[in-house]
Amino acid sequence: MRVDFNVPLDGAVITDDRRIVQALPTIKSVIERGGKLILMSHLGRPKGGPEAKYSLKPAADKLSELLGKKVGFANDCIGPAVEKLAGDLRSGEVLLLENLRFHKEEEKNDPVFAGQLAKLGDVYVNDAFGTAHREHASTFGVPQALAGKPRVVGFLIQKELKFLGEAVTKPVRPFVAILGGAKVSDKIAVIEQLLGKADTLLIGGAMAYTFFLAQGKEVGKSLVERDRVELARTLLAKAGGKIKLPVDTVVSNKMTDDAVTQVVEGNIPGDLEGFDIGPKTIELYKAEILKSRTVIWNGPMGVFEKKPFQAGTKAVALAVAEATSHGATTIIGGGDSAAAIEIFGLADKVSHVSTGGGASLEFLENGHFSTLDILD
Repeated sequence: MRVDFNVPLDGAVITDDRRIVQALPTIKSVIERGGKLILMSHLGRPKGGPEAKYSLKPAADKLSELLGKKVGFANDCIGPAVEKLAGDLRSGEVLLLENLRFHKEEEKNDPVFAGQLAKLGDVYVNDAFGTAHREHASTFGVPQALAGKPRVVGFLIQKELKFLGEAVTKPVRPFVAILGGAKVSDKIAVIEQLLGKADTLLIGGAMAYTFFLAQGKEVGKSLVERDRVELARTLLAKAGGKIKLPVDTVVSNKMTDDAVTQVVEGNIPGDLEGFDIGPKTIELYKAEILKSRTVIWNGPMGVFEKKPFQAGTKAVALAVAEATSHGATTIIGGGDSAAAIEIFGLADKVSHVSTGGGASLEFLENGHFSTLDILD
């Protein structure tokens, strides 16, 4: 089973175990029915070889604690010693393999490496939505090597596909998409896709300033992508009024917890920088969100990690939670939006928080993943 145990660590201590917790339903389903379960995952970005700080041993310990039973741990993910550990498993036992990315062949989808992993099992389960957009050995090569044997998705991916898939293919209207974050370039394909599907696109974060430039506004020292201004202009023309941009901006001369802020409408003065949407924009966006029946949110409205620039993202999070309570289907597209909704204590007040930032964006663009298309 491919899981996503790419969790944040402070030394050997896991600081957020959500990804492990979210894999539990599928893990329990296998072992409670007597399966012998071998789990594989990556962690971090090791440079093509073993690095102690990226060991999955802490994840094995945390999973043992969550399951209330010992989880075996292999010091590698391939080779005779690993094959023996896998072969010695008894019904209901679990073995977690060491970090797949300790072998550079994982990211290269090397067929020999994939074949060595495939030798360990008879059934393939992918429950790692966060990596489902990447054709790596564990997500693409292994199921290919196990052709003719059962290859399925787990409960977590099933849930992701239900929410994201239905939002893209048959949304209940009005359908509002909220897109934030720093770069237009990260979201171009998503904006283009959603223009044909959503009723309204609410834009926040630093990428709003690239759109401002496209409208001929001055943006001061705000973060912009000058090479994307023409593209932003094209998107605005194509949108026919569907794209809503901030009408006011919280600005400052520094991005710190003690920053002195002011709110400006229109042009941003030359010595200042935009860091959040302003109060008028909050009210406009809130009204759009509250009249929606389907909401997808990907990317914060400002630098929410800093107190003076938190209001926009927090207000959007509260509005999305309120829309949910009125019957809207609300999907948080992973990444920073998921972190924000967690920080504000609203994760259980929305319909679905995606486990994949880049993966959920790519799914919204393409509507499918090749790694899942090859499964049964």
